[in-house]
Amino acid sequence: VRVEVVGTCVRVEVTDTCVRVEVVGSREEVEVGGKRVRARKYPWGTVEVENEAHCDFTKLREMLLRINMEDLREVTHNEHFELYRKKRLEEMGFEDETGLSETYEHKRKDHIREMQVREEKMRQMFVQKVKDKEAELKNSEQKLHEEFERLRRQNSEEKRDLDAQKSQLEEDMKTFNQKKAALQAQMADQLSKSVAGGKKK
Repeated sequence: VRVEVVGTCVRVEVTDTCVRVEVVGSREEVEVGGKRVRARKYPWGTVEVENEAHCDFTKLREMLLRINMEDLREVTHNEHFELYRKKRLEEMGFEDETGLSETYEHKRKDHIREMQVREEKMRQMFVQKVKDKEAELKNSEQKLHEEFERLRRQNSEEKRDLDAQKSQLEEDMKTFNQKKAALQAQMADQLSKSVAGGKKK
């Protein structure tokens, strides 16, 4: 790449690909066609910086940015990311890259062992909760059964009392009817005797 300054212009020549660009730069903004743009004023007219019909600034910017972006990607990947990865590996216990697979395998086994322990604890907790729930249900069932038996006995006792009262009432009614019949017979006998005594007189 060859750069040559000619007056207020910069001439950039890329010899390998035979690309030549001429650039005009300006920090000032002027109004052109109702718009504020970066441009350089001359007695013979105005040169707009980002107007491709006036100079090659836009093309040069895109070309340089493309090249620099690729460099930035490479630097980011080869230097920054590698440095970050190394620090992270050191924080995780990877001392060097030679033992990476062994350390990874060790970490993986530790993780699997930890997950198995946690799974076993969760399984035991679940089994214990199930046992507690079963015991609670059995206790409730036992209480319901005892309450049912109590009510059944109470009902049987009340039924027995009612049967006894019914029998006593029937016995009282029978006795009352017998006395009533005897009284009626006695009254009928006395009435007949009174009638017979009146006829004799």
